[in-house]
Amino acid sequence: MDGVPEPHSGWTFLTNHARVLAAIADNHNARIRDIAAHCRLTDRAVQKIITDLEQDGYLSHTREGRSNTYRIDPGKILRHPAEAGLGLTVASLLSLLAHDEAGRTPPSDDGGAGA
Repeated sequence: MDGVPEPHSGWTFLTNHARVLAAIADNHNARIRDIAAHCRLTDRAVQKIITDLEQDGYLSHTREGRSNTYRIDPGKILRHPAEAGLGLTVASLLSLLAHDEAGRTPPSDDGGAGA
């Protein structure tokens, strides 16, 4: 069936909430269907996750015409007590997940042995 993500079994390192947040960080104007496709989730699941993130203050949006622009609160402390106790923020999480191609260097031809 077209538009339905392929199933996944087993555990993963990231929650769907983290995946959606990272997708929004990459594109603050992303449509729900684009976020869903990127994260391999259904549109309905992404809508629920966005609602969760907004209710807890991690995310907000403004309506601009027929689209939304999302704003992430980078200073918000992560929810899990292990991270919250360390003062880890959304910004610290997103810095690990960032898709900043400009900051990446191509692999060297020396087999990974530094200079």
